[in-house]
Amino acid sequence: MIEWLGIGHLFELSGTEAVAGFLAPLAICAAFFVVQLALPGRRVPGYVIDAETGEPRGYRLNGLLVFVLAELVWALELTGMPRDWFYRSTVYQVAGGTVMCLVFALLAVFGGSRGKVKRPLAALWEGRVLELSFFNERFDVKMFLYVVGGTMLSLNALSGAAYHYGLFGADSNPGVFLYAGFLTFYVFDYFIFERVQLYTYDVIHEKLGFKMIWGGIMVYGWLYILPLWGLAVYPDPGFAAPWRQVWLIGAPTLFLIAWGITRGANMQKYTFKRWPERKFLGLIEPEYIEAGDRKILCSGLWGVARHFNYLGEGFFSLSIALVFGYFANPWAWTYFVFIVGLFIFRQRFDDQYCAEKYGPEKWAEYQARVKYRIIPGIY
Repeated sequence: MIEWLGIGHLFELSGTEAVAGFLAPLAICAAFFVVQLALPGRRVPGYVIDAETGEPRGYRLNGLLVFVLAELVWALELTGMPRDWFYRSTVYQVAGGTVMCLVFALLAVFGGSRGKVKRPLAALWEGRVLELSFFNERFDVKMFLYVVGGTMLSLNALSGAAYHYGLFGADSNPGVFLYAGFLTFYVFDYFIFERVQLYTYDVIHEKLGFKMIWGGIMVYGWLYILPLWGLAVYPDPGFAAPWRQVWLIGAPTLFLIAWGITRGANMQKYTFKRWPERKFLGLIEPEYIEAGDRKILCSGLWGVARHFNYLGEGFFSLSIALVFGYFANPWAWTYFVFIVGLFIFRQRFDDQYCAEKYGPEKWAEYQARVKYRIIPGIY
């Protein structure tokens, strides 16, 4: 079965290396914990209101510093591990990391539990508390998840590219290196705008259960590179010159369009939440529907579709499917299928939640004004 899937190369570690791979996520999280506490950070208010003080909750952010340091440690092989080791041990790390996340979730959900827990399995999956922070809010669990997950997404992709180059050398597939570059840029951009994350759904509404912890660390950091599991062992696809140019220019162009849509939509929403009357980019007048003390943004990118940022994520996943140049290989489409399925489901959940948040009448008014869910003119 493993050979049929084309991932036999991911099971070639010795017993000692396999154990090291299994334990690696725990060691990585411990290292990130120490580094994130040790490095300086900037304190900023978020969107979430602290129930005790009535003021915006404070966060200490230093994700960019942690990311740059981790990239240097990996590039210079300062841990003693070769650059391709993360990729070669990825299956064992996913197994060990899943167990680790389960233990973390048990502690987060039941560690401070008082009284009887109703529906314990549902509580374990969804979580019971929105926030967990320690050391006078010096360490925030949710932001830690994204620092670890985002940084490891880049390092795992780069490690796969290093493995690929060691396998093929001059016959390497340039799409693999573009893929690693896409994800590294994606994560770097996230840390540049780390504060924007404080205004997103996960930080505001998601509880700390297994879904959030495993998703933030393992799915984001390790499983987002799923296409590379099957495609790192394929050489340059060997397209003729005209088609090669279309491929190597088209995929990055689609990626940049995707990034522009997602970053633009998120920045417009962030600007509106912080400064409701400010024009986005100095050009787009904020138009909104008032729903009590809340406002529904319905101009600019958010007047094109109700979840226009999801379209950017979809284009991003499509650029990943195309960048390898093996268009008929199912591995190329694994991330695309996952993202499209996730955001179609999430869009429906978001609409239901927003109808409750803003009221059915106001949300229906917004739906009448902004007719399309994700894809203008189609869906």
